[in-house]
Amino acid sequence: MKYTGSCHCGAVKFEVEGELTGAMACNCSICTRKAALMWFVPRANLHVLTPEDALSTYTFNKHVIKHRFCKTCGIHPFGEGVAPGGAAMAAINIRCLEGVDTDALPVNHFDGRSK
Repeated sequence: MKYTGSCHCGAVKFEVEGELTGAMACNCSICTRKAALMWFVPRANLHVLTPEDALSTYTFNKHVIKHRFCKTCGIHPFGEGVAPGGAAMAAINIRCLEGVDTDALPVNHFDGRSK
């Protein structure tokens, strides 16, 4: 299925394809503060529809995950990284997807604080 999403102000727009069957909530320092519910897909399934200059990037700790956010409104619609097996991945903030009932999805809780 194809989903559309955006930041709050609409400067960052994207499409993502895949089967959304659940979400992950992480308790690491950044995920706790932004309260994102993440859905992991192959990076090739994420299609950013806006110019790169609408986005900014934040990294911390081991600097392996690119936390992408809108330069205008600050909302974090997705992140980019590499899975343990080496595949390029995208972490989609499902709260930024249109028409998704986040309360209807099962949420897996990940202890990122201890990693």
